[in-house]
Amino acid sequence: MVGEDGVQIEDKMGGSFVLLLSLASLLRHLSIAKYPTVDLVQYSALTAFHNDFDSFLGTQRQRIPNRRLWAAVKPLQSLQPYANPRSNYPAPNEHTTRFIYAKIFGGFAKIRSSICDLVTISRLLNATLVIPEIQESTRSKGISTRFKSFSYLYDEEQFIASLKNDIIVVKSLPDNLKAARKRNEFKTFRPKNSASPSYYIKEVLPSLKKSKVVGLILADGGCLQSILPPSMAEFQRLRCRVAFHSLQFRQEIKILGQRMVERLHAWGQPFLAFNPGLLRETLAYHGCGELFQDVHTELIQYRRAQMIKRGVVKEELSVDSHFRRENGSCPLMPEEVGILLRAMGYPPKTIIYLTGSETFGGQRILVPLRAMFANLVDRTSLCTNKELSDLLGPETPLPLNPYQPPPAKSEEQLKEEWKRAGPRPRPLPPPPSRPIYQHEKEGWYGWITENDTEPEPSKVERRMQAHRLLWDALDYIVAVESDAFFPGFHNDGSGWPDFSSLVMGHRLYEIASSRTYRPDRKVVAELFNMTRDNMYHHKHNWILSVQEHLNKSLGEEGLIRQSLFSKPTSFISHPLPECSCRISSAESSVHLKGNDGRVVYGGEEECPKWMQHGQEVPAQSTGEEVGKSDDNESSDYNIVVEEPESNDDRTNVTLVFDQDDEMDPND
Repeated sequence: MVGEDGVQIEDKMGGSFVLLLSLASLLRHLSIAKYPTVDLVQYSALTAFHNDFDSFLGTQRQRIPNRRLWAAVKPLQSLQPYANPRSNYPAPNEHTTRFIYAKIFGGFAKIRSSICDLVTISRLLNATLVIPEIQESTRSKGISTRFKSFSYLYDEEQFIASLKNDIIVVKSLPDNLKAARKRNEFKTFRPKNSASPSYYIKEVLPSLKKSKVVGLILADGGCLQSILPPSMAEFQRLRCRVAFHSLQFRQEIKILGQRMVERLHAWGQPFLAFNPGLLRETLAYHGCGELFQDVHTELIQYRRAQMIKRGVVKEELSVDSHFRRENGSCPLMPEEVGILLRAMGYPPKTIIYLTGSETFGGQRILVPLRAMFANLVDRTSLCTNKELSDLLGPETPLPLNPYQPPPAKSEEQLKEEWKRAGPRPRPLPPPPSRPIYQHEKEGWYGWITENDTEPEPSKVERRMQAHRLLWDALDYIVAVESDAFFPGFHNDGSGWPDFSSLVMGHRLYEIASSRTYRPDRKVVAELFNMTRDNMYHHKHNWILSVQEHLNKSLGEEGLIRQSLFSKPTSFISHPLPECSCRISSAESSVHLKGNDGRVVYGGEEECPKWMQHGQEVPAQSTGEEVGKSDDNESSDYNIVVEEPESNDDRTNVTLVFDQDDEMDPND
């Protein structure tokens, strides 16, 4: 009995102790709730992104842990931008009575390239250029009345003033000529983007002298061949002055674009800009439809059929897309780019800015890249809705529901249909149709499953096309200012300028040593074919091969390939050697010429003395420095490549994803 009483007493004491602890915990939580020490704030994705980097970097901003991934390409540091006229360059004739007006069709890249060619043609023909009309904004009904077609994207006053020593630019034709244009009294030309200077001298100039005004309609992204004879080097430098100095975005775009760059740098880490280049027209041109799924393949094939009908594509409708990918004609998928960046050593928390107003395939195709790099951001992540809407200006509101259902039938009509329905017994009426959702009323959702022909763009789609010009302008500013740039698709061989190539040319002109990757998609396809069955389980040798190829693409080897494949399409995508000079204290570069005799690398003039002050580059800096890491820095990027001291030593590599470990895309 005594033992049982002792056990009961111990149980009661234990229960009382637990109750006391519960009571103390309850009082503690009540006091915290009554006197909070932190303020609750509304959740913000941008704030959470910022806090995530604060926890990663610490309270104090530290310098970049591994400069190997972000440092300048030293062999190219001797190249400096220099587009000033070299020889006797007369000023334009202010009393000229010849005028050229133009209509430009196409997106951001075609517009920018076409304007550069237009200015060059005006100089060649000694004519006054009327501010060109951008049709993407002109055809959009209801955009802000504050802007005309050109001023919707660019600064008109800056454009006119900066070219005063090259050509005369006016905002419109004189009144008498404007009336004659409305009566279609002036001849218009549709030059190809490969038109030669002799075409304008022999075909356009006689009409210009006769009627004083000619019109140009540009739809191919240009109106003058990219490569000109050496005697016309001044015209090439004029192209550079237009592209990199005169074509300034209007003030609202520049301010918001610089604000976006500042917000990206505010996290204390460098960032990489990536342009997928997945456009429907480009994919259709190269026959890459089979790389996608479901309805996206149908959309690409439909656009390809249209191109074949217009004569743009002179091939069969159905082609082997996988063979095209292996040939380097198709873009790198975002998943493949993510794997390449991880192989280079970029950590999962690297900031990647996604450029491009259109990514065919939508967010679904970006899921693997976002799984590998959680900090994948775009303009919607960095700008508020108000900032983006202010950029558009006041617009005429469009109807919220442009879809108009058929009118309801009256009771008399229903009775009449019933009488004419045929003999009895009659079948039961069909069940009520399901509701038509908003996303099915416009765009390709509304026609691809029911019709064989694509309808004309609606008012909403026209306005979205105009908005894309502004989004591409913002992305262009960020991409040029980024610490590194990786193109998913460039040098595509279609003959049209593309966004990535223009960004690469601008970066090459302003800071040639900036880290701009120029991958050879054919080589990359061969590398992926070696490990296609184990996309996230790579061997050391494969990773070393990727690093070797991408590191070489940063330097002279990448520039030589860019000169061979990109410059024949668009001069401003590779403005060397005409628009650059080389610092004399650096070692002389190699001069390479192509099969046509033109210089593909080297050949830059020596920079003038006023440019060389304070910019001397040591001779040893022209050696191969890409791929070396700083011995004094710790590698938070978990990859260190050490150059062997002798031929008997092997490269020592330490990786975050080891040889026998699988790279998790959700990491």
